[in-house]
Amino acid sequence: MFAALLRARRRARLCDTRFLPLFDEDDGDLVSLDCETSSLNPRTAELLSIGAVKIRGNRILAHDSLALLVKPQHAPEGSNIAIHGLRPRDLATGVAPEEAMTRLAAFIGARPLVGYYLEFDIAVLNHYLRPLAGIALPNRQIELSARYYDYRIRQYPDSSIDLSLSTLQTELGVPALPRHDALNDALSAAMLYLALRQRGFG
Repeated sequence: MFAALLRARRRARLCDTRFLPLFDEDDGDLVSLDCETSSLNPRTAELLSIGAVKIRGNRILAHDSLALLVKPQHAPEGSNIAIHGLRPRDLATGVAPEEAMTRLAAFIGARPLVGYYLEFDIAVLNHYLRPLAGIALPNRQIELSARYYDYRIRQYPDSSIDLSLSTLQTELGVPALPRHDALNDALSAAMLYLALRQRGFG
């Protein structure tokens, strides 16, 4: 009930009709989401790439995915280039942040979002979305580290739970794709979600 009221209030504050898809009817699919950014500070990080893929039932719709390079306003910090591998010349061909956000909204619609430490990605995306649409992303969020914690703590109530991505992949039997590529990371998150759901924690 509260979630429905919050969505209605956000819908009323929407100031750009390009983002109306965020309030479409939920079709039952999920979207696994990941972003690469210029830094790890959500207040100042610039969006560099977005990867997203749909999940329908027990299937990952790899053919129904979104992969965008985003042209930043400022040169990416050199220290992070070693992590995400995106050089200024790569990003020069990217889309403008405004276009990236409208394309993302059209792709995700009202579907719940799945991710690993998703809160950071959502904070960065909202930094771009609020000035354009007047709202934050209204989508429900499914945090994989929290689901995995619940899964492991039920098995080992008094243990310390390692929430690193490599541990999640090893313990859940999910293959490790090359990291710090937004679409690969979104696919990895989708596989982790399905592995957790098979164990009753989806």
